[in-house]
Amino acid sequence: MGSVSRRNIIKSLIVAPFAGFAPYLRTAMSDNKERVSPDFEPGYLNLHRTGELKRRGGELWQMMESCELCPRMCGVNKLKGKRGFCGANSRLETASFHPHFGEERPLVGQGGSGTIFMSNCALRCVFCINWEVSQGKDRTPGSIDALANMMLSLQKSGCPNINFVTPTHYSPHILLAVDKAASKGLKVPLVYNTCGWERVEILKILDGIIDIYLPDFKYADGQMASKYSSGAVTYPEITRNALLEMHRQVGVAKPSENGLMRRGLMIRHLVMPNNVSGSKEVIGWIAENLPKDTYLNIMSQYRPAYKASGYPEISRSITREEYQSAVNHAKSAGLTNLEIQGYSW
Repeated sequence: MGSVSRRNIIKSLIVAPFAGFAPYLRTAMSDNKERVSPDFEPGYLNLHRTGELKRRGGELWQMMESCELCPRMCGVNKLKGKRGFCGANSRLETASFHPHFGEERPLVGQGGSGTIFMSNCALRCVFCINWEVSQGKDRTPGSIDALANMMLSLQKSGCPNINFVTPTHYSPHILLAVDKAASKGLKVPLVYNTCGWERVEILKILDGIIDIYLPDFKYADGQMASKYSSGAVTYPEITRNALLEMHRQVGVAKPSENGLMRRGLMIRHLVMPNNVSGSKEVIGWIAENLPKDTYLNIMSQYRPAYKASGYPEISRSITREEYQSAVNHAKSAGLTNLEIQGYSW
């Protein structure tokens, strides 16, 4: 792509959807061995055929009248155009969509995870590396039809899944768009890429629709969550319950014969400086409450982004020792399905 930034390319694609799409997305090979096996069918297809998928999308849509899609349950009437704590109203807003090669290896394959970045966020972390998307003005108004077309284009380009990043506040739009895309041939797994802070009541509506849950488990301590994520003191308790529900729905994530993930729970934990994230407690809870082969990505890439410089305890990158301590604890706790990142410092 030369000197042209990926962000500018992506924005141009969203402003003029699908015009000149081919030059920027990897073309799918007809003999691509990574394509989803013909014996795999995502659960949402059957729900689409019965009309249940559309019904559930409508159920979530009505919740926006007094919004309770996320744990903040701010009660704003998004259907009348008001924006909730997350920054969203009932109109879909996205920041970008493209094959993403930086996700977990079982999601990427050769074609890249088919990532759709949703604008706005209910957690609003002070250290967010994508703050322009989550809390800034990197937002392009769209529609349910456009979202469905994004999915179909990503599938056509060879992406082995559709990966919704920060989906919570747009779950109604996602379900209604998946229903439309399914009628036009969508058949790859759906990835729900979330901060982990999810209401169990909403997750139950997603049961049978989402194939792969990709949640963060950011904090073990509610006071840390409150300080760095806009008062989200309930984060640890709600996230623990959400992880149990996700596991109930999709089970342990194990790649298929071609190395790609089709179904399961994949947890991320970001190690933070000065033990702000409570890594040992997070890892210990996973080891005690979920199967020992639960997929866990121990992430090392914390950097002091956005407003983090204003908080001395998180105003630096993590050390090699801090990361290695988390890894050692996961191994000693008996966890066997770990993604451990190489050191970059």
